[in-house]
Amino acid sequence: MTIADNKKAFFDYFIEDRFEAGIVLEGWEVKAIRDARVQIKEAYVTIRGDELFLFGAHISALPTASTHISPEAVRTRKLLLHRAQIDKLIGKVERSGYTLVPLNLHYKEGRVKCEIGLAKGKKQHDKRATEKDRDGKREVAAAMKTHNR
Repeated sequence: MTIADNKKAFFDYFIEDRFEAGIVLEGWEVKAIRDARVQIKEAYVTIRGDELFLFGAHISALPTASTHISPEAVRTRKLLLHRAQIDKLIGKVERSGYTLVPLNLHYKEGRVKCEIGLAKGKKQHDKRATEKDRDGKREVAAAMKTHNR
């Protein structure tokens, strides 16, 4: 079940590969995510040493769940992957000019997971072509809808 999507990632990047990562969260963050108080539109994945971190994801605290601590809405959260996957991703990012973007947050067996994409940036003309294709599909769907009535 999807919690939050990053639609901007598909507009700005060509997604070539996807990985599912766990996230290290605090208790109040899990409660806030369950209440859909999360936004990953401006988030990105950074590499520090030999670990991956989710940076810029905004989780706004519930007033009832975070009474005894001062929650930090935009903090860096560690992503959990297998060592071989991390090494592969770090190699691609450092050598081939790829970037890592969070695509969505979802539940899997009661746990919050983050799907990250290995992506290449789109140029301006690629973005325009994507938008043109989307508009064309929308017009065809509208025409089919009016034709079927």
